[in-house]
Amino acid sequence: MGRRSALIIVDVQNDFCEGGSLAVAGGAAVAQAISAHVDEHGGDYDAVVATADWHVDPGDHFSTAPDFVDTWPVHCVAEGGGAAFHPNLTPALRAVQAVFRKGEHAAAYSGFEGRSDDAEQASLATWLTDRGISRVDVVGIATDHCVRATALDAQREGFETTVLLGLTAGVARQTTEAALTQLEQAGVRLSGQPVVAD
Repeated sequence: MGRRSALIIVDVQNDFCEGGSLAVAGGAAVAQAISAHVDEHGGDYDAVVATADWHVDPGDHFSTAPDFVDTWPVHCVAEGGGAAFHPNLTPALRAVQAVFRKGEHAAAYSGFEGRSDDAEQASLATWLTDRGISRVDVVGIATDHCVRATALDAQREGFETTVLLGLTAGVARQTTEAALTQLEQAGVRLSGQPVVAD
């Protein structure tokens, strides 16, 4: 089938955008930019998928006194409004072929820890491989957490991986810079500049 490609949209959910319980500055703008990218370039991909935090009881991932490293405020509770995709992502969602929900009972930063929300219940790696995908572009929120983890796992799984940084938003400059270094060292290609709070 040749070199088939996929776009992975990571965790563009209400709780990670402005007004959410774990908001990342620029999240809503990134959601809008991803929709514009899909509108313009969606036909360049053989598949478009999305990932989503979907927490039921993730244990000590949630904390009333979070350290914002390993523990976090309550966010993206399964079936709740905070777990819904941001409205600005709605145009892009029309192209999404599968959603991979993760973290029901664990932290689950990487989309590769999720399962598709259809009858197939496939892992992301299996779903992509079954469709002959060899190359992925990763976008979404947050650059320094779930985007980083998803891109690293994509590379480990053997996919040629690029993070489109202009379609990501980072929590903090220091952790985003560290994430970019880690991604480069792992062989992930970086394209553009991320949206990141000072």
